[in-house]
Amino acid sequence: MSEPQEGQPMQPQVKCLCCGLGPKVTAMLEWKSETAREHFRNARIEFLKAIRTLIDERIEYLTRARKGTTVPVE
Repeated sequence: MSEPQEGQPMQPQVKCLCCGLGPKVTAMLEWKSETAREHFRNARIEFLKAIRTLIDERIEYLTRARKGTTVPVE
């Protein structure tokens, strides 16, 4: 990781695990468009809600009572 040069503000190192767009999105958020910034913020929130839904569904699947058959033992 390179250190910031003198006189330059330190930028957060944001990395997207799926596509590597983290730094590009961070740079876009420096735009002065409040509408674009709000849209990206809402998109991040919706993405996290989707992940939460997937996790909740997986927990429900794993904790569901498993029905088995009974076999008489002699």
